[in-house]
Formats: sequence, C-alpha cells, structure tokens
Amino acid sequence: MIVKNIKVFSQNIQKNNLLTNTILETYISFDVIFIQELLWVTIHSILSSKSKNGKILVGVLNYPNWLTSFRTSSCANDFPRVIIYINIRLSSLCFSLHKDIFNHRDISIISFFNQNNIFFMINIYSDSSQLASKYLKDTKANINNILIITGNFNIRDSLWDSNYLHYSIYSRLLFNIANSFFLGLSIFIN
Repeated sequence: MIVKNIKVFSQNIQKNNLLTNTILETYISFDVIFIQELLWVTIHSILSSKSKNGKILVGVLNYPNWLTSFRTSSCANDFPRVIIYINIRLSSLCFSLHKDIFNHRDISIISFFNQNNIFFMINIYSDSSQLASKYLKDTKANINNILIITGNFNIRDSLWDSNYLHYSIYSRLLFNIANSFFLGLSIFIN
C-alpha cells in the first residue's frame, strides 16, 4: 500500500472518555488520531495469586477500527498522558512505537513505512511545567523524516493567539525543538 496523504486529528480530551468515544466513532475518515490527557480506567479485576481481591486491570478505550499505540507503565503515577490511534485500514504500513528514541509518559513517537521510506509522527502533551518540552530539549535524537509533531503544548503566546497579548518564554523552546527536527510552525485556521 502506498499512501500520498495521511489525515491526522489531534485533541486534548482532558480525561473525558465520552469525548474519546465520540472522536473514535465519528472521525473514522481520519487515518491517525493523537489524544492528549487520556483517562486510564479500571477495566476489570483479574485473579491474582498474591491477593484475594485480585489485581485491577487498568486500560484505555479500544475500538475494532483503531490500533492503539502508547507507552506502557508498571506504576499508576507514570501512566502515559498521550496515545495514538491508527486507523486499521493503514495497518499494512507497519506502524511501530519507538520508546528507544523517546521514553517519556508525555511523548509518543511512531514510525511507518511508505514508498520504501520510514516516516515519524510525534504526539506530545506538555504540562504547565513544560516537562515534555524540556525533555525533548535535553534529549538528543537523530531522526529524519518527521512529518508532524503535534499535541497540547500548554503555551499561550501572541504568536499564534491574537487575543493573548504576551510572549511566552516557552515559545522559543518550542521553536528550537521544531528547528532541531527541521520543522516549522503550522497555525490552525478555522
């Protein structure tokens, strides 16, 4: 399969599984969906040889039309805050999660093969402390063919919001990260 265009949707859902459910059911025409601030919920209690009450199985919403890609964690305070849903019709592109490049709860990087080339896409949630942005600044990665870095950067700035009159010191950090991957800023147009 050769793909000429990939339709991407990105949304901070603010831990609202109803919103995630709506997106996954109605945005079926999209190829990739980036979600930030997802909600981890108890799926089921499973039998355990260590506890009478069993062990709690925690997870995220899964849908038959979507492949999920996220970093796993063994402790509750380190659950990922980003997830990537890939439309199953693109499964032949061999999408792969790369914890070997960035291993951070707020950053997911996936690759896929298309026309004998490997391409990357990155989903980021940077909280008010800018932890993900600082991690990217301090982590050296030699990656080519990044198509998009998107997500929720939690940076208000007059550069992209004319209703906001101030400049953020974190804007420069974001621009430096984008420049290091040979990317530019794309501003949303309604």
